Amino acid sequence: MIRHLTNSLREARNAVTRLYKRALLRRQSRVRPLRIVLGSGGVPIPGWLLTDIDQLDVLEKKQWENYFSRGSIEAILAEHVWEHLTLEQGIRAAKLCFEFIRPGGRLRIAVPDGLHPDPDYIDSVRPKGRGQGAADHRVLYTWRDLKSVLDAAGFEVKPLEYFDSDGQFHHADWDPVDGMIRRSSRFDERNRDGTLRYTSIIFDAFKPVIPSGREPSGNLCP
Repeated sequence: MIRHLTNSLREARNAVTRLYKRALLRRQSRVRPLRIVLGSGGVPIPGWLLTDIDQLDVLEKKQWENYFSRGSIEAILAEHVWEHLTLEQGIRAAKLCFEFIRPGGRLRIAVPDGLHPDPDYIDSVRPKGRGQGAADHRVLYTWRDLKSVLDAAGFEVKPLEYFDSDGQFHHADWDPVDGMIRRSSRFDERNRDGTLRYTSIIFDAFKPVIPSGREPSGNLCP
């Protein structure tokens, strides 16, 4: 009896918290420029609106519509979110991001790197791997896989960090003001001695101002 009452109180408290967070996000979504973090885990980033799955399920269009108008978002940041989706779900989520980002806006996305040359790293991030959160991982991306997902959604892709199939690390300068990726060559504490123990595939994906007839842009990808 007591256990049942305790569980009921916990569920009621969680429901109230969800309602509060959703109402807060609706109010915050009026700010401009509108920059949002998907799957934030509550980690604050100045100037960005934080969301998590209890507020915004990236696969549910109606939930996007509850907060945002199409083409209204300046930037979206998603660090280690897409690996928790299947490949098909990843394409669907990318298409929803594309729909709600303004022309010229940016999706900065980071996922674990399936071509990282360290076997211990791969064992920690692979689906059902031994690392934190990996039990729920669905996909271990290579840069080509992630680019295909973003291409399918209509984005123009600029690679920022990734390993290629020869184990060569590619890196372009990027500004954390445009979206902080903590699990990166520059900002992950595990890399502070210069050895790249933990990195991510990091891409900037832009919604074209003119969506048709675009030509491939120069980038780091071979």
